[in-house]
Amino acid sequence: MSLKSLPTKQYLTPGHRMCSGCGAATTLRQVFTALEKPPIIVNATNCVEVATTPYPYTAWSVPWIHTAFECTAATASGVETGLKVLQRKGRIPKTDTPLIAIAGDGGTYDIGLQALSGALERGHNFTYICYTNEAYMNTGIQQSGATPKFGWTTTSPTGKVVPGKVRFQKDIMKIVVAHDIPYAATANPAYPLDLVKKVRKAVAVEGPSFIVILATCPRGWRTESELTIEIAREAVLTRYWPLYEVENGKYKITKDIVKKRPVEEYLKYQGKFRHLFKPKRQDALIQELQDYVDKKWEELVKLENLT
Repeated sequence: MSLKSLPTKQYLTPGHRMCSGCGAATTLRQVFTALEKPPIIVNATNCVEVATTPYPYTAWSVPWIHTAFECTAATASGVETGLKVLQRKGRIPKTDTPLIAIAGDGGTYDIGLQALSGALERGHNFTYICYTNEAYMNTGIQQSGATPKFGWTTTSPTGKVVPGKVRFQKDIMKIVVAHDIPYAATANPAYPLDLVKKVRKAVAVEGPSFIVILATCPRGWRTESELTIEIAREAVLTRYWPLYEVENGKYKITKDIVKKRPVEEYLKYQGKFRHLFKPKRQDALIQELQDYVDKKWEELVKLENLT
């Protein structure tokens, strides 16, 4: 597979109102490039929803359903069940049209977790795409379950006593994999071929599949918009965002980082971590984040070797 061999048809068209350098916009265009057939999309309330469908306009060229913040997986479950019933009754022909659910980290790690868990447990046949920009960006940059430790948000401000968020982020992949679904993976827009391969695998399986993708947010992360892909790449090269998949319970690292870069090479671009470097460098806090990244990588390597 090469970039030149991918379809050029775009289901998320130009003309949307997402910010310059928005990681979610780049991510979703890559996701839909992987699809060989037009999908049906279920989209939670989030930046993507409000920026692509300001009434009476839309940037979508395929069937698209807006659902409440917490209901993405529940709505996708209903669509999938409805299609099965209509096909069984002969009302519509049987097809393999991809059903894609899209939500951010707030609607996945937090207020949508119950609906997601239920849909995975019931075995509904759809692909759930979570793009994580590590906070509730659409409603004012509030802390979410995906916000990293020491990260600044409007509800985890930085100060002399409390330097940002006080706990590490949830490991959403472990939660999802615990449901014994056929396929789950992490992805990153700086590695488009890896992302496309994973989307194609996810869509092809029978049953629920899940992909979580790191999506830089220039406004919420306080980064330069032209550095979106460079920052995303540093997340992988520092092992902060490891690329791996879990297929029928078997772990596989899809981008092995032999010579890791220190995690501060990823942090230094982001204004939300500026307090770790200025006015006085916080070496102990940076080292705590480095230790966490190293520990999670070691856990992943063990899981790969065990399975």
